[in-house]
Amino acid sequence: MKNKIGMNLLLWGTEIDESLFPVLEDIKKAGYDGVEIPIFDTNPSHWKSWRKKLDELELDRIAVTINGPDHNQISTDPSQRKNTLERNKQALECASVLGSTLMTGPFHSALGAFSGTKVSAEEKLWAKENLHALAQYAETLGITLGLEYLNRFESYLVSCADELIELVNDINHPACKMMFDTFHANIEEKNMATAIEKMGDRLVHVQLSENDRATLGRGHVDFPLVLQALKNINYQGMISIEAFSTKLSAANIWRKMFESEMQLVTDSFNYIKSIQHEN
Repeated sequence: MKNKIGMNLLLWGTEIDESLFPVLEDIKKAGYDGVEIPIFDTNPSHWKSWRKKLDELELDRIAVTINGPDHNQISTDPSQRKNTLERNKQALECASVLGSTLMTGPFHSALGAFSGTKVSAEEKLWAKENLHALAQYAETLGITLGLEYLNRFESYLVSCADELIELVNDINHPACKMMFDTFHANIEEKNMATAIEKMGDRLVHVQLSENDRATLGRGHVDFPLVLQALKNINYQGMISIEAFSTKLSAANIWRKMFESEMQLVTDSFNYIKSIQHEN
């Protein structure tokens, strides 16, 4: 396999501003082909300097966004559903400014917001309606949505591949597809390779994340199995490394698990390159 390799910037926290430009330079020097850029600031003008810097470094870019409790597309409040759709359209406009052809993430619902019961038929309908409208807008910008399922402790709308496939089937729009994250799959899937093969040609992005969210290859996720499954479906997209530190409070990581961010970046890259060669 020779897929491009990317790095998620959430390793450095949630302040995604120009102070990270030296980090982009270091990521490029380490050998990476691209970066995942979290969009929290939905003002398109914020991202113009980012587009210039990424072009200068010749780094591919993939936009990722997350909805907090104030933006929930399956809220019982119709005004919140409407506001969430508009917010996510703004995120798409930012992705367009960045030059990304993908917007990935679990923006199908609000991160960590629970009703106390399993997802209802009405909530599924709201998700279908709003995400179909979002996909229509994404298509006008030349962007594809890559929806991500989370584990049961972070989401209840979709928390496994089968549930995500059902949602995407219901949305039924060519600009709405799927992504895969090994951290969540490690918790929820019986077999990660089977989950990947079910997604097939609708899989547009992959995040490789260790079971403890730290350096790849030092936990128990079977990454060679994942890469072989991707090869089996002829996956051509980027594979991105997603790791978190104490700088991301939402991840609830309170112990240091690596020497430095760049040590993790370098060691994880070298590990992935070594098993890419095997596959």
